[in-house]
Amino acid sequence: MIVKQLYADNPIRNFHYLIACPETREALVIDPLDVDRCLNAAQKLGVKIAQILNTHEHWDHIGGNEEMIEKTGARVLAHHGAEDKIAHLDQGLKAGDTVQVGNSVSLKVLDTPGHTMSHVCLLSNSNHPALFCGDTLFNAGAGNCKNGGHPHDLYETFSGQLAALPENTLVYPGHDYMVNNLHFTLDREPDNETAKAYLARLENQDPHNAYVTTLGEEKRINTFFRLQNPVVIEKLREKFPHLSRNPGPKEVFLALRELRNSW
Repeated sequence: MIVKQLYADNPIRNFHYLIACPETREALVIDPLDVDRCLNAAQKLGVKIAQILNTHEHWDHIGGNEEMIEKTGARVLAHHGAEDKIAHLDQGLKAGDTVQVGNSVSLKVLDTPGHTMSHVCLLSNSNHPALFCGDTLFNAGAGNCKNGGHPHDLYETFSGQLAALPENTLVYPGHDYMVNNLHFTLDREPDNETAKAYLARLENQDPHNAYVTTLGEEKRINTFFRLQNPVVIEKLREKFPHLSRNPGPKEVFLALRELRNSW
């Protein structure tokens, strides 16, 4: 499987992805807002874009669809619940579906509500799993729920699906927010030495060559996976004095998500 992460150089720091079959040179592009950047990368790689995958319906993930279709004739795939939100949708995806790219690349569809209620992630079926997670999971962070989502569903997605994935799963999100997210981690857990080390190493990284985390790393530096950490819980009490005496993971997650909205 060929994977190329493309940084859009825009104010909201989008990532796009090319996923290609090395045998047929057929490619799928994920959330191609910057169409020319995606096409130029495909040309350099010697691959042909045949499919567009929209992780969800927000404008910064579907805004390049029409131009990409015009220039490549690519088919559009997205969550089946987004049929009235994404124009030119050719295939509505459900949990457990498979997206095939060429002969050798097989991607499993995960139905991952929370950021929106019509959000999918793709998981590569290989010895080196990779998760293309849109705005559900970010490096060191979690998606917001302000524009058509719900934090209760986001928690269920994190706890019921993402946390159970293999620890060597590579995490490919829809935006480069890692440095800011690490600052949030350290605001919540000031003694997290691992997060401190990552921040020192990555604060000035080139987003065109961004560091790719694994799920195992996320569990060490992403507050939204560290819901039973006593420091995280006690720091939350400063902002949420009515937090339960022994809060469960969901209560902690929801408080963190609310705090992150205005942090």
